[in-house]
Amino acid sequence: MNLKLPVYLDYHATTPVDRRVFEAMRPYFSEIFGNAASATHPFGWQAEEAVRQARSQVVQLINASDPKEIVWTSGTTESINLALIGVATVYRDKGNHLITCVTEHRAVLDTMKYLEGKGFRVTYLPVDQNGLVDPDEIRKAITGKTILVSLMAANNEVGTIHPIAEVGKITKEKAIFFHVDGAQSCGKIPIDVQSMGIDLLSMSAHKVYGPKGIGALYIRSRDPHVRVAPLIHGGGHEGGLRAGTLPVQNIVGMGKAFEIAGQGMEEEAIRVMRLRDNLKEGIVKQLDDVFLNGHPTQRLSGNLNLSFLGVKAGDLMMKMRDIAVSSGSACTSGSLEPSYVILALGVGEERARSSIRFGLGRFTTEEEIDFAVEKTVEAVRTLRK
Repeated sequence: MNLKLPVYLDYHATTPVDRRVFEAMRPYFSEIFGNAASATHPFGWQAEEAVRQARSQVVQLINASDPKEIVWTSGTTESINLALIGVATVYRDKGNHLITCVTEHRAVLDTMKYLEGKGFRVTYLPVDQNGLVDPDEIRKAITGKTILVSLMAANNEVGTIHPIAEVGKITKEKAIFFHVDGAQSCGKIPIDVQSMGIDLLSMSAHKVYGPKGIGALYIRSRDPHVRVAPLIHGGGHEGGLRAGTLPVQNIVGMGKAFEIAGQGMEEEAIRVMRLRDNLKEGIVKQLDDVFLNGHPTQRLSGNLNLSFLGVKAGDLMMKMRDIAVSSGSACTSGSLEPSYVILALGVGEERARSSIRFGLGRFTTEEEIDFAVEKTVEAVRTLRK
């Protein structure tokens, strides 16, 4: 077995930069180094053209109508803040009510808490035992004061994929804005802002084999035209919505990463799903009291979240030092508290404290899956003794 240790199975936390992405970025560090805002010489023109091409690559993946609808940010967290705070600020005179879900990423939940402190009212909808939000509950929660619904396309912990298109139809009927956190979904499952009725979409590069430190926010320009107040001021970059010199090399990397993801999305999903199913089957055939968290079929192909009753997740990860896994979001991995996402499924604290997230991706191999099965079973048996 030609196996390199440790084995990386935490692709939801971050991904390695694809070699093709790295090669596309390379010239923009020292050869094509101009400022994209320098409009008076070839160095700036080259950089500006690279940024334009990257916008087009992002537009193509999500089926946006205009490259100008893409605003570059430092990552999904900033994109979420810009979308939620930006819309709330502009449309406060139309209403002060926002709707989201209890299993959202902290970037959404903490921003909503911030807006509550500013006088906004937020409804946090529950999920069922599979982690799905009920679109009818969203419809019921909408009032005359509602201005926006925010929902992640795919959950970062349990992989459940929400019925985004169905929710989009509801928000269109009610003439309110729909923001989607696409960090875990863009490049992994089809996301079409037109057919799904998405008005704002937060995106990340490093979740899909691009560089860290770069993300984007799609803002619909017509039907309806969405206005957003900027968070960062100075210089008028990005149509006045996000000031700061553009990191051209990272933008090029995000564009290339999205292009590659769009070209091989279906084939990659099938391959990764097969490996994920082999991992699950290998574990549950040898261990009792192992439970799947999240939807059994309506989930990301690379996500496997399992609870091992009688074992604490922290102890299990310590026993599996040669395998990189997690017990929840990377942003909360240092917390000793059980996952709020698993708790929201209504499965109890024991399952929440014993849950492990395996994240498979583009470079996961069969040998790594076989190794993970062996070491996971061995560690669980040892701890249960």
